[in-house]
This record gives sequence, structure tokens and C-alpha cells, in this order.
Amino acid sequence: MALKIGDFFEDLGPVGVVAGVGTAVFAPFLATKVGKPLAKGAIKGGLVAYERSRGFFAEAEESFEDMKAEAKAELAEENSQAISSGESDTKAD
Repeated sequence: MALKIGDFFEDLGPVGVVAGVGTAVFAPFLATKVGKPLAKGAIKGGLVAYERSRGFFAEAEESFEDMKAEAKAELAEENSQAISSGESDTKAD
């Protein structure tokens, strides 16, 4: 049994008709008065979140670059020690 618009209005009577017409008349007004501030608030929230995430990712990138530089320095030190110990071993022969 499918719902029909006529059945809806018959069940609610004059109150349903007035509510339907009122909604149709005031919906555009309410959408602009209420919807615009809500949309602007959502946009502002998105911008704030974007700026905060940029700062977070910049700090994370800096930390990663620092760790990468430290790891490269340690590898270079280990390689130079290995070369030094290898040269002293060959000189002892």
C-alpha cells in the first residue's frame, strides 16, 4: 500500500495543510537566514582545521628530516670506522 500525498493531508486535516503551505513559503527564508551562517561556520571550521594540520605536518616533516640526517651521520661514522679498522688490518699484514 503506497502512501499518497492526499492521504497525508486527509489524515492531518487543516493543520497539515497549513503546516505544508507554511513550510513551502518559509523554507527559502529560513534556508538563507539559518543556512548561510551554518555554511559559513562549517567553512571557517574547515579552514581552521586545515591551518592546524599544516602546522602539524610541518613539524612532523621537520622531525623526520632531523631523524634522517642523524641516521645518515651515524651511517657515515660507522662506514668511516669500518674503513679505518679495515685499513689498519691490512697494514698489520
